[in-house]
Amino acid sequence: MDPSSVLLTGRVAVVTGGGSGIGRGIARGLKAFGASVAIWERDADSSASAAAEVGGLGLTTDVRQSVEVDEALARTTAELGPVSILVNNAGGVFSSPILETSENGWDALYRANLKHVILCTQRVARTMVEEGSGGSIISVTSIEGVRAAPGYAAYAAAKAGVINFTKTAALELAPHGIRVNALAPDITLTEGLAAVAPPGVEETFGLTVPMGRPGHVDEMAGAAVFLAGQLSSYITGQTIHVDGGTQASSGWYHHPDSGSYVLGPS
Repeated sequence: MDPSSVLLTGRVAVVTGGGSGIGRGIARGLKAFGASVAIWERDADSSASAAAEVGGLGLTTDVRQSVEVDEALARTTAELGPVSILVNNAGGVFSSPILETSENGWDALYRANLKHVILCTQRVARTMVEEGSGGSIISVTSIEGVRAAPGYAAYAAAKAGVINFTKTAALELAPHGIRVNALAPDITLTEGLAAVAPPGVEETFGLTVPMGRPGHVDEMAGAAVFLAGQLSSYITGQTIHVDGGTQASSGWYHHPDSGSYVLGPS
């Protein structure tokens, strides 16, 4: 084992939706370990801000649109070099109860959470195959992809689709030296969560998470750096739950009075 195998020096990485939250944290992590980073983000201001923070390339891109993805990939390759790391992080969520959600609502959630993963993976993987040097593709899914999510059926279905697509893409692309994996967060402190969370909610989060606290974007970034580099050279088709243990807990939580584990309401 060589400690330098964690480094990403000389690698070019793309992070979609990297203007804020988990994506921005991952972009910082990839940069910290030596990668040149391109931010593909549809919000022009946050794209420019994130790119400036990591000394990278910020491209205002709607990754749900194939033409814009092709343009962003061409420009990234021209300015930074061939892409060998792709992080499919872009996504979005809103309430989607089965009996109430419109067809347009279902389509919007599919496009925001699954279509762009398929589209960006295909386009970037094609260039990786042409280069012949392999690469690492990482998609950010969610714990909701493996458990029921009442009121959020379309979102959960799309995130489950990311997990299965990850497995299938891993098998198809393995002969080309391209590894495909996913990260599944649960409660992660981001700007968006902080803006809507009521005061004291972090203590409540601590009761539902076995490790007793919400996650930080840097902890997602650490897992992404691991999957991007050579330390994970024999890992593909996997979804790593970066969630403090909530996926494993299956309904167990810390009782607010005793701190002991209980199952369900008590």
